[in-house]
Amino acid sequence: MAILQPSQLLGKKDKRTVGRGSQPIFLILFTLLMTTGISVRLAYLQIIEGSSYKQQAESNRVRMIPKQPERGNIFDRNGKLLASTRYPRSIYLWPMAHTKPAWSVVGPRLAKILEIPQEEIEKKLQEAGANSSSLIRIARNLDEAQITAIKEYESELKDVEIHTEAVRYYPHGRELAHVLGYTRELTPEQLKERRKDGYRLGDVIGQMGVEKAYEKLLRGEWGGQQVEVDGAGRPLRVLGEKQAKPGNDIRLTIDVDVQKMAEKALGDRNGTIIAIDPKNGAVLAMVSHPTFDPNIFSKQRLTQKDWESVQGEDHPLVNRALSAFPPASTFKIVTKTAGLESGKFAPNTILPTYGSLTIGGTRFGEWNHAGFGPLGFVGAMQWSSDTFFYQIGRGIGGPTLIEWTRKYGFGKKTGFEFVSEEARGLVPDETWKRKAWKMPWTIGDTINMSIGQGALLTTPLQVAVMFAVPANGGYRVQPHLLKDNEEAKSWRELVQMKPSTMKLLREGLRKVISDGTGKVLNQPTIPPVAGKSGTAEAWKGRVKQNHAWFGAYAPADKPEILVVAFAEHSGGGGGSVAAPMILKVMEDYFQRKYPGKYPKPVK
Repeated sequence: MAILQPSQLLGKKDKRTVGRGSQPIFLILFTLLMTTGISVRLAYLQIIEGSSYKQQAESNRVRMIPKQPERGNIFDRNGKLLASTRYPRSIYLWPMAHTKPAWSVVGPRLAKILEIPQEEIEKKLQEAGANSSSLIRIARNLDEAQITAIKEYESELKDVEIHTEAVRYYPHGRELAHVLGYTRELTPEQLKERRKDGYRLGDVIGQMGVEKAYEKLLRGEWGGQQVEVDGAGRPLRVLGEKQAKPGNDIRLTIDVDVQKMAEKALGDRNGTIIAIDPKNGAVLAMVSHPTFDPNIFSKQRLTQKDWESVQGEDHPLVNRALSAFPPASTFKIVTKTAGLESGKFAPNTILPTYGSLTIGGTRFGEWNHAGFGPLGFVGAMQWSSDTFFYQIGRGIGGPTLIEWTRKYGFGKKTGFEFVSEEARGLVPDETWKRKAWKMPWTIGDTINMSIGQGALLTTPLQVAVMFAVPANGGYRVQPHLLKDNEEAKSWRELVQMKPSTMKLLREGLRKVISDGTGKVLNQPTIPPVAGKSGTAEAWKGRVKQNHAWFGAYAPADKPEILVVAFAEHSGGGGGSVAAPMILKVMEDYFQRKYPGKYPKPVK
């Protein structure tokens, strides 16, 4: 067969007719459509999505290294440091690090050095997102061994950086734990709520106490560096920097010396001691036990031992100064006021007292089981006669007693800064009892309430506000911790009563100390004191273990300091358990303030 050469093929006429005319048109149309489609797509990418892609490219080229603000310091009323900042080293990662093949080496190595599960590290990075342009803190408070190990494996640990950061430190941790509170990294739930306020992943926030109440003042503003990086993520140059703005320093009304003595006086008993200025409500001390060390919350991870120290069965995180308990006989201040102001009992009233009284078919006993003979209002307060005040309660009735209980501020919060921690307490009444117990109010409820028992619940801080009324001449004050809180300092609400009522209140409270149940406070080591004891019936499980109360102020004629001591389930009486605590606090206070004026106590 003859083979055709290319020259022959070119010279031979093509006799095909099918498709010859349509092929060039099809090719032209196809080309036009493709060109138009590509042009439209390019226009969309450049015009519509251009800024977005440019931003993504820029975020890959430019990274932000955040700089945490230094939290404001906290000082006591005399300028002594209560909370400050230290500067441990922390470890950070770029979120995109764990998406690279090298993570199979970096992840396990980092987890082993830091003693943190690898899954926990990955969770933090995933929460930030692989495209995040900010460093994410993985661990803080690195010790020297960890830093050495990270440097040793530096060639393996790509995208791992060590930076110094500000961490909270409390030099008087345990003594001031419930006052200062603590800071802790935001939980995922808190972060969702706080993003709108500028908080970010890994940020810390006040979780309790002053740290929480004054978070906005203490926090400060984040700063940072904009850094240009190459394709491998290595920094090339700093493009810009915003200085972090430190938080504001604040000064509290707390006197750290009074606080330390109150903590020492309370000892290992569960309970609280509160000291305030009765003229304006400034809190000088607020101790609660059991306590905890707030410095442990500055760690990245809490050990099992750490958790046990704050989650014990006695609830160390609970501030007992703001928790509600039956006030016992300290409440006789209210019953006495209500009796005198009701008009049903004259100031010179004398009533017999008994070993017990049967009212409404129920027997109500006297605390000494014998009675004290005939008593007036001053003598009844002096000896804390239950049967005297039963008769006052029966005479004025439940509504009047409840009305005066509320006038003294019980049943609502005091206005103290720790809003979420402070209990309202409970002032029971007819409506409450029908709702809670499906029963009407009875004379027995009034009798129990007249001596601070029954369903009545008050916080030790509310009790301090109650004692401030006779101490300052008739005003409820607002307890507060911020020294410059002018609004709280000037807030005073008059509890209107006759001058004769106020006179008998103050005489009775002074007689308690000079000749009654609080004679332990009648000492030459301190100025004259006025006060009242209380012993609340309470059960711990199946064992009866009473609460002990005492409230007192001094000097009795012109008070400077008011102290309330409460011992939970102490098993003893207010005069024998709580009053000696107050004595220690007052001796320390007056002998430091007026050196040489009062003889030192014999040890």
